Amino acid sequence: MCGIVGYIGQTDAAPILLDGLRRLEYRGYDSAGVATIEDGSVQVRKCIGRVANLTSLIQKDPPRGTVGICHTRWATHGGVTDENAHPHFDQGHRLALVHNGVIENYQTLRDELIREGHTFESQTDTEVLAHLVGKYYDASKSEPSKSRLIEALRTALKQVIGTYGIALVHRDLPDFIVGARRGSPLVLGIGKGENFLASDVSAVVAHTRDAVYLNDFDIACIERESFEITSLLGGKSGYEVSKVEFTEKDVDKGDYPHYMLKEIYEQPETIRDAMRGRLSIEEATAKLGGLEMTPGELRDVDRIVLIGCGTARHAAMVGEYLIESLAHVPVEVEFASEFRYRNMPMDKGSLAFVISQSGETLDTLAAMRESQRKGHRTLGICNSVGSTIAREDDGGVYMHAGPEIGVAATKSFTSQVAILTLLALLLGRIRHLSTSEGIKIVEELEAIPEKVREVLKLNDHIKAIAHKYSGAPAMMFLGRQSNYPVALEGALKMKEISYINAEGHPSAEMKHGVIALISPELPSVFIAPDDSVFDKNASNIQEVKARNGPVIAIGTEGSKKLEKLSDDVIYVPRCADFLSPLLTVIPLQLLAYHLAVKLGCDVDKPRNLAKSVTVE
Repeated sequence: MCGIVGYIGQTDAAPILLDGLRRLEYRGYDSAGVATIEDGSVQVRKCIGRVANLTSLIQKDPPRGTVGICHTRWATHGGVTDENAHPHFDQGHRLALVHNGVIENYQTLRDELIREGHTFESQTDTEVLAHLVGKYYDASKSEPSKSRLIEALRTALKQVIGTYGIALVHRDLPDFIVGARRGSPLVLGIGKGENFLASDVSAVVAHTRDAVYLNDFDIACIERESFEITSLLGGKSGYEVSKVEFTEKDVDKGDYPHYMLKEIYEQPETIRDAMRGRLSIEEATAKLGGLEMTPGELRDVDRIVLIGCGTARHAAMVGEYLIESLAHVPVEVEFASEFRYRNMPMDKGSLAFVISQSGETLDTLAAMRESQRKGHRTLGICNSVGSTIAREDDGGVYMHAGPEIGVAATKSFTSQVAILTLLALLLGRIRHLSTSEGIKIVEELEAIPEKVREVLKLNDHIKAIAHKYSGAPAMMFLGRQSNYPVALEGALKMKEISYINAEGHPSAEMKHGVIALISPELPSVFIAPDDSVFDKNASNIQEVKARNGPVIAIGTEGSKKLEKLSDDVIYVPRCADFLSPLLTVIPLQLLAYHLAVKLGCDVDKPRNLAKSVTVE
């Protein structure tokens, strides 16, 4: 959530900052602002709405200077107003600060500052932090210096309870930017004669691919030709310069009208990339060296806990079916936001996985740390190589899906499911699966990308179905076994981007209450491939049709059983039952996409949502 970009270099800062903000629009926001320094003054421009609004404002009254910071805000404390937009000033209007995260004790700090004579221009927690830093800077009797500002920041942050990723500038130090993080991502981009600060490396990849991913409690001091990273507690902090895996081209839409559609169409490649180099037909198994566990250690695992939020949790639910059916290891799936506050019994034979596309999801990161705190080995499945989860987990697997810009997750879901399938195969082969069974699974997996490509050829057919039901006030998604999580994911996609109220349920649970919602106006989407529970799904479809409810069915190519039962059918290629979620989810992604476009919704930037949820 929210976005930060900072720049110090040789050219005008404002155009570079605005370009960075545009690249972060997918993160979700409701206002934007810029601060630059020139001729001993801090110039701020900010407004509600899209970055385009801020661009228009800046074109009318450009802020000058080669040093600046900027921000896109997703409202937490205080409404969506120009006054609450970042950057925020200190009491003397000499320091400007932008902030991602939440200052939990801001009201206590604010009340104390008001008693000391401070006046505030917004309702935000961020302005309190700006005033606090300014207060300690002004209280120092030393000459204006970088060390004076850093010490003021340290003193202020030690009073803060909560999370932050911040960047600040001060008019006394016109060639200097300071950044700090705790619980909210921040990355330093290293250029030649210029340096960058950002909450997401995609904001600066057009200018540099050399990056330092800051750790919690790091403070970064940035100049044109140099930088220094120290600790909140004092002393230098260790860091590593990483090469960004993707390029500027990877974060462009290309010829697609929306990032979401581009990412849906990338899935044949991203699924293949998730499996690349990890399947061995000779050994009839998967190889996941990143787990950093020996076969003996994996055999000692007697329970697996999969932890995630939203789409990642739905992938975990598919993983539960996969691991239990292929490896016969008990699996539990937990909401990350609940796990961190529970006292869940876990013995020494338990192995935890946290799943997060960004590797920065706050709830998931906190769940990982809680699991590790209690002595449990906790592995990660994530997409961002330099992310906090990737750096702090006890091992794990990268998705290699490339940047996912669309807020509604698509390719990350199928990549996560593919990796969980590899995990299930690996665990199964060191337990009870025979070589012949392993070879068959490997061959089935290798065929999946081309089958996904075949599903994508149904785009026009799915678009016509979406338009047919675009007037529906709500929708029901139903599936069984490993396709129940797919029903949940389909309903989530529909809610996220079309704002149509949608529910996902196990097919058999429909008659235990939600059948009361069935009507001619409410379409039901059944995920009903030709598998071991097809006849049960068919009975549930007949229950809906008996009540005049329209049915959209996802079935298996070559099977005509659904045509007499359903109003519309979308066929996917035949595959092993346990792999069907990798195919059946694709039509649901396209259905939600086309319906949202038909309704005129902002597909890539749906209201109230953010790509990476870094606040609680």
